[in-house]
Amino acid sequence: MRNFLTYALLLLAMATQAQTARQFTINLTDDGKAQMVVFLPTSPSGKAIVGVPGGGYSMLSNTHEGTQWSGWLNQKGIAYFVVNYRLPNGDRTIPMGDVEKGIRIVRDSAAVWGINPHDVGIMGFSAGGHLASVISTHSDFAVRPNFSILFYPVISMDERVSHKYSCINFLGQEGQKDPKLVHDFSTQNAVRRHLTPPAIILMSSDDRLVPPVTNGVAYYSAMRNAGNECAMHIYPTGDHGWGIGPWFKYHDQMLNDLGTWLDAHPAPKTDAIRVACIGNSITDGHGIEMAPQHGYPAQLQRLLGNGYWVKNFGVSARTMLNKGDFPYMNEMAWRDALAFDPDIVIIKLGTNDSKPQNWKYGAEFKQDLQQMLTTLCPSLASPAKKKGKKARQAQPRRPQIYLCTPIPAFKSTWDINDAIITDSIIPIQKELAQTYGLQVIDLHQLFANDSDKVQGDGIHPNEKGVRKMAEIIAGVLKGETK
Repeated sequence: MRNFLTYALLLLAMATQAQTARQFTINLTDDGKAQMVVFLPTSPSGKAIVGVPGGGYSMLSNTHEGTQWSGWLNQKGIAYFVVNYRLPNGDRTIPMGDVEKGIRIVRDSAAVWGINPHDVGIMGFSAGGHLASVISTHSDFAVRPNFSILFYPVISMDERVSHKYSCINFLGQEGQKDPKLVHDFSTQNAVRRHLTPPAIILMSSDDRLVPPVTNGVAYYSAMRNAGNECAMHIYPTGDHGWGIGPWFKYHDQMLNDLGTWLDAHPAPKTDAIRVACIGNSITDGHGIEMAPQHGYPAQLQRLLGNGYWVKNFGVSARTMLNKGDFPYMNEMAWRDALAFDPDIVIIKLGTNDSKPQNWKYGAEFKQDLQQMLTTLCPSLASPAKKKGKKARQAQPRRPQIYLCTPIPAFKSTWDINDAIITDSIIPIQKELAQTYGLQVIDLHQLFANDSDKVQGDGIHPNEKGVRKMAEIIAGVLKGETK
């Protein structure tokens, strides 16, 4: 029996090596206390996963929750990177920084390692699942993963409903006494519509160490309530910490579930034209069920096809005015839109600026819109000082920016004022478009007779309306309409 087991393990090791073209280790810190073990596949698919082992933030379980995943992932053509991060001992920035550096190295080396930099995911287990969810919700766009795989994750930092020692080790004893810190790093509270990457959560119903309902299920609920894509698989038994261990009763089913989910998520092409949709609740998709998948930017993506990569950076209630009640340029979505480095930007702001509490600062609307335009494209700042079409054309600029006028406010819901939109906001948009040589997409005029394409509030497009918006904008981008 012992000889048979030894032979079986030898065959498994040989099969793993056959799928792995290269294996090496990179030091993430000068002293080598944080490392990343790299497993590059023989036949790369372009997809990559950064692995984050568990261990309660007191140790690293980096075998069945780490390196032993390399064979299965490499066999699927997925490059795999295990981050052996430093333990926090109450300083959360230490493991966060190690994982973020690992992701940055993967993206920076993508061309050399046969990786699509837009197809880099994170996979975390238990406390590593918490760390993976922190990177997915708190980290800057440049090091935020494109998808998340969370195995029986710690999500809550409230030790009463979570794994006590993970909470204490991550936040420290003093951090546990800070309600805001506990709230912010209980990552179900940090999920952001459109911005938090798609996730799959895998756990056991009988987990006695990390309660599923207040952790994994809580993250799933937050994702679903935001309309973000998220899958959840709860197996009847297995308790905690099974990873890729063959002793897990549902091992084969779990790998099939995960493999199917991964296969169903094709990444944008590396050379896709990047389109950033900036706006308020109309871009965000207010009133549209599962708006991240059915709002106008999602429909625009389907109309444009896989040569484009459309991302929704809309945030409800936001204003162009920096002195408005909810300025757009204060938002994480604005920072993400800039970091996305778009080729094309669709700006649809102004509706909420017409409210009395906002338009009292209307004299600053022009300068705030100018600030947005020149931040997106700094080269616009110099043509603004020159005269003549030829001078403007001589200035290379990127991205290409389109200004959308607000659609009509058929009702004065929330004190939105259509007269201010038509008499003040749209003229400023058109003036700056002419100054900078930008194209205006006049949705106000194109929706003038379409009260049937807005919801009962008279402000937000319904399903027919978002479809029309997507068709109009797709036509302009394709050069089919002006």
